[in-house]
Amino acid sequence: MPVCLIGLGSNEGNRRHTLEAAAACLVAHPRIHVAAVSSWRETASVGGPAGQTPFLNGALTAETALPPQDLLALLQQIEHDLGRRRGERWGPRPIDLDLLLYDEATLNTPLLELPHPRMAWRRFVIEPAAEVAATMVHPTTGWTVARLLEHLNTAASYVAITGGIAAGKSHLARRLAEALPAQLIAEEPDWPRLDAFYADPAGQGWPMELEFLNQRAGLLERLEKQWAVSDFWFDQSPAFARAWLPPEQLPAFIDRWKEVRRGVPRPKLIVLLDAPAETLLARLRSRGRPCEQRLTEEQLERIRQAISEQTRQGDVGPVLYLSNAGHDAAFAEVLAAVRGME
Repeated sequence: MPVCLIGLGSNEGNRRHTLEAAAACLVAHPRIHVAAVSSWRETASVGGPAGQTPFLNGALTAETALPPQDLLALLQQIEHDLGRRRGERWGPRPIDLDLLLYDEATLNTPLLELPHPRMAWRRFVIEPAAEVAATMVHPTTGWTVARLLEHLNTAASYVAITGGIAAGKSHLARRLAEALPAQLIAEEPDWPRLDAFYADPAGQGWPMELEFLNQRAGLLERLEKQWAVSDFWFDQSPAFARAWLPPEQLPAFIDRWKEVRRGVPRPKLIVLLDAPAETLLARLRSRGRPCEQRLTEEQLERIRQAISEQTRQGDVGPVLYLSNAGHDAAFAEVLAAVRGME
C-alpha cells in the first residue's frame, strides 16, 4: 500500500491531548495502518497574527488504501470533529493535519497539492518528519527528508530571489532584508553596457553574461554569517545564457559557470517570482528605463521559461514558487518561509 507522511500541529486548548486524539483516530481507521508517530515538539507560530500560543508539532507515517483526495477528506473530517473551524490564514487552531507526502506522488489541484508546497523549508515539519520518515523522498526536490533537514542545518542563512526581468526581485529583496533584518546583496547594473547588450544580443551576449557571472560570484563573497538576501540567484546565470547565447557558445559558458559555482555559497531557500511575459513587459514600459524599452515580449517569455526550467534541475534544493503574486502577498510568504527555517 502507498506510504504517506502526515504533519500534526496544535496551538489551542490541550495541545498534546488533541494531537494524540487525532493520531488515535487514524490508528482506528480500518483502511489505515499507522507505522510510526514522532515525538511532539514545541515551536513558535509562523506567519499569521502576532501573539499566538506556541505550536506543538509532530508527524506520523501510515500505509493506506485510500487515494490522496479521500485521505485529505478524512484528515479534514478529523480536524472538524476535534474542533477546528477554518478562519484566518495561519491563525490559531486546535488541530492542523497536513498531508505532506503520498509515496512520491505529485499532484496540483485546487484542493490538494503534493508534496505539500511549503514543507521543505518548515523546520517544525521536517524535524519530526525526519524521526519517522528519514528515507522518504520529496519528489519535486528529489531529496530525502533527512537531506532536507541536513540542508536546513548546514546551508548558509541565505535567501536568493530569482525571476524574469521586472519580476520584482529587487523590491522584494530590499523589503525582506529590512524586515528580518538581513544583509542585502544586490546586483549593480551597468546601464550603458546593458543598453549596448540589448541593442546587439548576438554580438554582446558572451561578454555580458560572463560579466554578470563574475559579478554575482564576487557579490556572494561578501556573504556574512547573519541572514542575507540577494536579488539574484547565482544559478540563474545559465538560464539567461540559454536565453541569449547562440547554441555553439553555450557549452563553454556552462563549463565556466560550473567552475565558478564550486566556490559560491548555496542558498537555504530559492524564491522564484513568476509572472506572464505580458505583465513583465507592461512593468518595463511603466518604469521607463531607456535600455529596457528594446526588450520584446518574446524575449521576456524565453527568459522566464529558462529560469523556471533551471529551478527544476537536479540538486537545486527547496524552491518557493510565487506565481503572479502581489508585493504584499509575496513578502508575507517569503517572510513566513524564512521564519519557518529558523
